[in-house]
Amino acid sequence: MLAKEQILLIIYFIIIILFFVTFGIIFVIAFHKRKNKLLLEKLRAEQRFEDELLKSKIEIQEQTLKNVSWELHDNIGQLLSTAVMQINIMGTSIDKNSAESLAEVRELVGSSLQEIRNLSKTLNREVVQNVGIVKSIEVELARFEKLNFLDTKLIIEGDIIHIDPKDEIILYRIVQEFFSNTIKHAEASNMLVSLQYTPESLTIIAKDDGKGYEMDYVQANSGLINMRSRASLVEAEIDFKSSSGKGVELTLVYPFH
Repeated sequence: MLAKEQILLIIYFIIIILFFVTFGIIFVIAFHKRKNKLLLEKLRAEQRFEDELLKSKIEIQEQTLKNVSWELHDNIGQLLSTAVMQINIMGTSIDKNSAESLAEVRELVGSSLQEIRNLSKTLNREVVQNVGIVKSIEVELARFEKLNFLDTKLIIEGDIIHIDPKDEIILYRIVQEFFSNTIKHAEASNMLVSLQYTPESLTIIAKDDGKGYEMDYVQANSGLINMRSRASLVEAEIDFKSSSGKGVELTLVYPFH
């Protein structure tokens, strides 16, 4: 009888121990789940803060570009227009030889005026959004051709699909940043841009034939960081390929939502 009571007592203690062990395991699991949930919420909050900060930064940049665009178009453009008018007036009261020289000056000032107007269009987000990313890229490439910066080629594949204007301006600014880097640093002669439309996504590929760079040495480059940050805002995938002497290739994949 005593042995039976001892066995029951042992079983009772085992059950109690198992209960506390189970309770402890459940408590630890619940604690870690709660902890992970809080960490995830913190990370999401930090990501939202970073996104909002980046959006604010982009808005400030866009407003600055818009103001510069207005200054170019309204002030400098007006001054050059006035200069063209004055040159035309002078051309009526000088001899033939001087008139020929003045005509060259008029052509130069007229070309500068047109370039100012084209540049102001690429800086103003409202203009970019109105004409769309395809036309904006065409204008930018045509400007490079006219200034003898680069020989360019634009390829469009598939049916053009409308993109949210807010996303479109971000995509264009990424491409524009790539163009700027090519002009400043690449020492390139040619630029190829491809826009590939599918029902699921728009893939933009921009490639130059410049001196390129070793990717390991430029990952922290502010221009690349800016492009990656902008791409993340519109949930686009971005990739760079380059090596010394083989140019740079940008691939940007924007999924349609």
